[in-house]
This record gives sequence, C-alpha cells and structure tokens, in this order.
Amino acid sequence: MYYISFVKGIHLFSGNADQLMEKLDNDLLDFGIVIDPTDKNKYDYLRLPSVDKWGVLMRNDCPLADKSFIEPEDLFNLPLIISRQAHVDNELSNWLGRDLNNFNIVATYNLLYNASLLVDENVGYALCLDRLINTTGESNLCFRALKPQLEARLNIIWKKSQIFSNASKLFINKLKENIKA
Repeated sequence: MYYISFVKGIHLFSGNADQLMEKLDNDLLDFGIVIDPTDKNKYDYLRLPSVDKWGVLMRNDCPLADKSFIEPEDLFNLPLIISRQAHVDNELSNWLGRDLNNFNIVATYNLLYNASLLVDENVGYALCLDRLINTTGESNLCFRALKPQLEARLNIIWKKSQIFSNASKLFINKLKENIKA
C-alpha cells in the first residue's frame, strides 16, 4: 500500500471509467483510476502494482456463503447485480461461459456501495471486486472469490496533453518513485 502524505488538497471523485474519462477530457480532473479492460489509447497511464480479484458480494446467511469460492454454474439462476461497465465488457461473459443476457440480471451499478445496499436487502448477488465493501465484524455481507480466479488491474490515467500543476507533478512523480521502489 502506498501513502503519499506530502500532497495536500486532493479531491476525490467516484465514478465509472466513462465518467472519469469525460471529466479528464474536459479538464475537470487531473487523474483517474480505471480498471482494466479500459481503452486507454487517448491517455498516458501508469499501471498500479496492486491486483484486485473479482467475486460475489452476498449476505452471510445465504446458501452460497457456505462455499469457499464461486464457480460459474453457481450463478446461473440467481438474481445478479453487476457493474454497468462489466455489462458492456466481455470479461465477465467469458468467465461465465455465457452471454450476460442469459443470466437473471436484476440491477446494474456504477458505484458498488449502492449495490451493497441491495445485496443487504436480499435483492440479489453483486459481482464485484474485493475489498471495496466492508465485510468484517458486524457486517451482514461476505465476499467469495471467483474460481477460476478473475483478476483486475488498476491504472492511473491522465490526458496526454495534460499540463500539470506543481501539486499534480509532485503527485505523479512520487507515485512513480513509490511504484519503482
């Protein structure tokens, strides 16, 4: 984990890749963090060293919670909540071995927190990345990784023509130093 404590005044914006790229293109953001697969051709980027894993967010009291991992056939008849971006990408379809339209998709999300509220209310099972929702302690929710494992790489992106402020230059240079270390 990297901590860059010297940069003050950082403002965070949460959104999906399309929203982040639109804000980058309109000079409303300096940087965005996107999950692969994302088309980064218009941007300079730095691949972050961490790798996230896909899995299923569910209630602790559901039958799947007893399993140590989730396989494609476990999901065929369940009400699923998936990322709006994942609905467009083929990565989940490839892992599932079927087109997403063959599944019972009851909702899509652009922010996992909102999907976690639906999961907690027993609306469905959220296909998502690990470590984004607290599943420890008193939480009613748990996360089970997919098997075979499906990983996601993170990238920090910025406009190729970006003219950085001093704070932005300092941030990206320190980030590069920390990643090389």
